[in-house]
This record gives sequence, structure tokens and C-alpha cells, in this order.
Amino acid sequence: MIRRFDADTALILIDVQVGVDDVVHWGGPTGRRNNPAAEGHLAQLLAAFRAAHAPIVFTMQDSLEAASPLKLSLPSGALKPGFEPLDGEAVITKQVNGAFFGTDLEIRLRRFGVRRLVVCGFFTNMCVETTVRTAGNLCFDVYLVHDACATSNRVGISGIDHDPDVVHELSVTSMHGEFCTAITTDVAIGLLSADNTELQRVQGNDASVR
Repeated sequence: MIRRFDADTALILIDVQVGVDDVVHWGGPTGRRNNPAAEGHLAQLLAAFRAAHAPIVFTMQDSLEAASPLKLSLPSGALKPGFEPLDGEAVITKQVNGAFFGTDLEIRLRRFGVRRLVVCGFFTNMCVETTVRTAGNLCFDVYLVHDACATSNRVGISGIDHDPDVVHELSVTSMHGEFCTAITTDVAIGLLSADNTELQRVQGNDASVR
């Protein structure tokens, strides 16, 4: 059952770093990404959660892969302009896809009484998905804001170049209803202040929630 976002809800922005735009690195010579509106939706979520004085966590990938653009020692490892953390907002540095592995993220969330996570960022089928699946298995109540996520095309082992919209859609579909509830940015922002009437409308009419 979808519920209003209360004081025990935290926003997690996954790897909103400059290097995610290196589509050739992620998708090969035909590299491309989906959802050019993702950054705008991320900015809306960040502003809304800041206005609500809700906990906010940024993750940053400091990859161990030699060729990765997501290294904190490189300019491409920096957070995108407009996504600089404010004082009091947590920054979690990770070296693998999942934000809970090798970090103190779970300890921080438990310490501050967070039970519900609103997750968004890059890439849908990689760091976002790994974090969402782990959070679900750790018994957090997870909401994936799917229109505030994006990914790249992926070339399969058969040589097929899978479109990024397809990769994104299949990733969201595999998570929704099992590890999380997938919602839109508008729904997520509405749930920061929704009354019972709004909750009923969302549950009854929005196909992106369960």
C-alpha cells in the first residue's frame, strides 16, 4: 500500500555525476542514453525534499575500473552542476554498483530512523537497480522514481544493440512490485504533502504505483 512520505523517508540520488554522459564508454560506438528529462526531474525532487527538510543522500561512484569516467580523481567524477550537496546532506562514496556494499549507508539510515527510501539517478539497470534490490532485501520500503532515472544502450553477447528505452523499461519492470514501487516524479513530490484523498486518487488512477 502506497503511503504518504513522512519523516522516516529519505531521498537517495544515485551517481548524478558528469561521467554518466560519456555514452560511448557505456554503450560503445553507438552509445546513447534515454530520458533526457531525468536531470530536470532529479532537480525537482531535490528541491522538494529540501523544502520538506527530509533526509537527502548523494552517492558517488569512485570506480576501480581503469577506464571508467566515474573516478573522483577525474573531472568526470564530479557531481553535475546544480547537484552539489548542502551542509548536512550525506555523501556516500562507493566503488561498486550497490550503495550499501562497502559503505556505512545502512548504518546512517538506521541511525536516523529512516525506513522508506525514494531512489533515483543513474544508471537504471546498474547502480540504481543494485541499490534498489538490496534496499528491498534489507526491508526498506523502497520507491523508485523511474522518470528521474536514465541509462544507456547495451550491446548484448549476441551483438544486438539494445535500445536504452528498452533497457530502462525492463529494469523498472523487473523491480516494480518485487523490490520497490515505481512512481513518477509528480507522484513522489505529491506524497510529501498528500492527504488521504490524494493517496486514494494515486492508488486508484496511477498505473505506475501498486
